[in-house]
This record gives sequence, structure tokens and C-alpha cells, in this order.
Amino acid sequence: MAMRRQYRNEGIDEASLTPAPMPLFARWLAEVVAADLPEPNAMVVATASPDGRPSTRTVLLKEYGEDGFVFYTNYDSRKGRELTANPYVSLLFPWHAMDRQVIVTGSAERVPAERTAAYFRSRPYGSRIGAWASAQSSVVASREDLEKRYAELEARHPEGSDVPVPPFWGGIRVVPDAVEFWQGRENRLHDRLRYRREADTWVIERLSP
Repeated sequence: MAMRRQYRNEGIDEASLTPAPMPLFARWLAEVVAADLPEPNAMVVATASPDGRPSTRTVLLKEYGEDGFVFYTNYDSRKGRELTANPYVSLLFPWHAMDRQVIVTGSAERVPAERTAAYFRSRPYGSRIGAWASAQSSVVASREDLEKRYAELEARHPEGSDVPVPPFWGGIRVVPDAVEFWQGRENRLHDRLRYRREADTWVIERLSP
């Protein structure tokens, strides 16, 4: 398919890099937010089953810091089950409008229950009820069945009451072992700068496009 276009944005200069990846990630995310791109914190999460069958989906990044990238999910969902059996994971931030990507590889771990509870309480009421109503990734007979389940839970926990955290729901932290910053450049000579963890330090490498 003849759908190519030239990338003409400014590249990545090694002199502008930070010693660790998170400050640079914060800078890039702030620039995406300032550019008013839709869903700037959307990321593709790739997992794999123990026998190597991959699966992907888009989720929203909710927290990040030196300890990793955090999203929240149903632990009984497909991604939750796969991460329990095989903790290796990849994240992709596809900021196409700026000809940028950030690619993270690492391992997943559950965040502490108190951190999950604090985030759950901050969610809109409907989202808290929805977390209980949906047995994520399981087969549901109909949309009507799903909405009936939601209505039952809404009656059990009316708005304004305390909606408890589902025991099957919580945070996943991705602890990175590599973070790649990708910037599209002219003639497909893209800039790819990778931070790779070695013990307690980060090694920065330029990759061929």
C-alpha cells in the first residue's frame, strides 16, 4: 500500500538526553499533552501466554516514576492471567502525530493493595461499579445481561456509598529493563535511543533505524 510520508521533525541529540529514562519520558509526555493529542497516556500493552502466544490491547497509563509504569486492570482478565503466568511485558506509546514512539520492555508486578485502594477511590462512581460488573475477557451472553449486572450492583451500592475494591482488581507496575525513544526522521533514518538497565545504572545506546 502506497501510504508512506516523509518524517521531517527534529531528531534526538544525545546531548539532550537525561542520565535515566524517566525524566526524558516525562518531558516527552508533557510535550504530547501540550500538543493536545487525544488520549496522551494511552499505551499498547503486549503480553504473552506461557507457550508464547502474544496478545495486545490499549490501556491508560495512570502513574509513572522511577519505580515504573502503572496501569489498573482486572487480574482475572486475559492480560492479568498472562502476566501472572509470564511477567514479561512490553508497552508502546504511539504518538503518531509527533512521529514519536516510546517502547518499554520489562517485568510486571502487582502494586500494593493500599495503593490500589487509593486509586480506586479516586475513580468516577460509574467506573467503580463497572469494575465489579464486568468479568473482563470472559464470554457474556448479551449486552442486556451486562447492563442487568451493572444495575444490580448500582442498587446494592448506590451513588454516595462506599464501593469496595474488588478483590480481583488492581494495579500492575511495569518495571523497565529497557526504554527506547523513537523519533521519525527524513529518509527513514529514524533516531532510536535506548536506555538499557545494567545493575543500578542505565546504558544509553543508539540503534540503527
